[in-house]
Amino acid sequence: MKEYKLTDWLPTTKKEAELRGWNELDVIIFSGDAYVDHPKVAIIPQPNWRDDLRDFKKLGRPRLFFGVSAGCMDSMVNKYTANRRLRSEDAYTPDGRHDMRPEYPSIVYTQILKKLYPDVPVVLGGIEASLRRLTHYDYWEEKLRPSILVESGADLLIYGMGEKPITELSERLLEVKGEVHAGDLPHDIPQTAYLISQKEVAALPENPNGQGDLTLYSHEECLKDKKKQAQNFRHIEEESNRYAAARILQQVGKQTVVTNPPYPPMTQGELDMSFDLPYTRLPHPKYKNKRIPAYEMIKFSVNIHRGCFGGCAFCTISAHQGKFIVSRSKESILKEVKAIAEMPDFKGYLSDLGGPSANMYQMGGKDTALCRRCKRPSCIHPKVCTNLNTDHQPLLEIYHAVDSLPGIKKSFIGSGVRYDLLLHQSKDAKTNQSTKEYTRELITRHVSGRLKVAPEHTSDKVLYLMRKPPFEQFYEFKRIFDKINKEAGLRQQIIPYFISSHPGCTEEDMAELAVITKKLDFHLEQVQDFTPTPMTVSTEAWYTGVHPYTLEPVFSAKTPREKLAQRMFFFWYKPEERKAIINELRKIGRNDLINKLYGKS
Repeated sequence: MKEYKLTDWLPTTKKEAELRGWNELDVIIFSGDAYVDHPKVAIIPQPNWRDDLRDFKKLGRPRLFFGVSAGCMDSMVNKYTANRRLRSEDAYTPDGRHDMRPEYPSIVYTQILKKLYPDVPVVLGGIEASLRRLTHYDYWEEKLRPSILVESGADLLIYGMGEKPITELSERLLEVKGEVHAGDLPHDIPQTAYLISQKEVAALPENPNGQGDLTLYSHEECLKDKKKQAQNFRHIEEESNRYAAARILQQVGKQTVVTNPPYPPMTQGELDMSFDLPYTRLPHPKYKNKRIPAYEMIKFSVNIHRGCFGGCAFCTISAHQGKFIVSRSKESILKEVKAIAEMPDFKGYLSDLGGPSANMYQMGGKDTALCRRCKRPSCIHPKVCTNLNTDHQPLLEIYHAVDSLPGIKKSFIGSGVRYDLLLHQSKDAKTNQSTKEYTRELITRHVSGRLKVAPEHTSDKVLYLMRKPPFEQFYEFKRIFDKINKEAGLRQQIIPYFISSHPGCTEEDMAELAVITKKLDFHLEQVQDFTPTPMTVSTEAWYTGVHPYTLEPVFSAKTPREKLAQRMFFFWYKPEERKAIINELRKIGRNDLINKLYGKS
């Protein structure tokens, strides 16, 4: 087992910085999460914002800038349930404590830093800031909010996966002589957003990628007209899915938010470089004898690619990571697996070899020129794009290489599997054969007894709004799953994930879901109420009442009573829900479903 010194982690205190021989720090990052070392910077995890602010002062002034991230999740999703109730546990905090971060750390930390160090630039990053970079609906405040740049007072925002913009920013600022101030921050770095005055808008240079500017309806116009907010979102999503995007401008008050287009997708070499940094993969020693729940879940897992082309309407992954898949090399993946094999408590079992989706490794367009002109949010909805290479052979080769390493007894797939890719028949026989082989190997060798898949609903009408495949595909995949298990003498289960109260979903849809899942002999456990989160099609439909692409009305269950009436159908098998479900079925005129759920047959 490899031993680590305290200096193998980024410093979190002045003493730790001195142990490295550092007299000053270039960048100091404040994070809402505990510090687990994975991928002349210091990090202050979960600073106390309620005392004399000593955590914000203890490392002094950085040479270049302060970085602020709320953590791995939007803080409000992390703190509250879909019913706006405080969660009992924060998975990213030692011992699961739920009181170690404020609401909206991106705003709170930044405001504190600007008060203490008004001249030092503050750069926002992470998923909370990224998905709140323009006018967005906030479910917890029940209102439209302007760009988080406005409310936080940050000088610059980096959106998406930030390795390239943060590196370029740091390198550019290193050239500044003397102390760096907010006015020294460059405004031409891709994948950044910033505020300027109305006078400065006219002086903006041309968008260097030749795609021009896209001016959205102002924040104030969106406050007055929900349809304008819906129309804005369509443009935002389309631009986020383009290879070369327009620069986006949105006025808020007397200022304008400028969002520069993103960088092109990273190369494999660039992604490898990020993953190959000398991480310890361990929590900081300050957390000794404390349990960090999220770390326990992922400590023996390996991320093999970035991006997702599924485009699910309720998901923020493609909005944050992009739809273009960037895959790590086999060498980089194996290097990380070997490092895991040396970790304390590793018993030979990898919990996951995956990514945002389990089976998109090395997939992309056959003709990349077509991809560069495309603005579809999904490469597989409503049908799999004919230009998409769905070959699973590279992924099979990764599985084989990992499983052949000394010390690896088994590699499980914990990420969600896209069964629509497994069922897709391309025009290439070799690709179809690799998919067939992958499906069998996945089921027989990489399932820990339960395979997670996400049909999300049974109603094709709702599934279409979700940008998910028709439910008949789930039937077909389950048939294949059961057949392979029987042939292999295995007793494994499919664990389906479902969502209630999604825009377009009615009580009747949920009642039919209950009947269908009963016939499939499922007693559902992995279920959730739809939670509107910033920057998704589903959230915009929920808030505005219309679909952003068609502007047609969309029903959404919004009140606690409406949401509960849908959710209870998941649990038709629980005796305590039976009376309420029967009453609800009578109320909506579906007495025929009572016998199907509770009859003797």
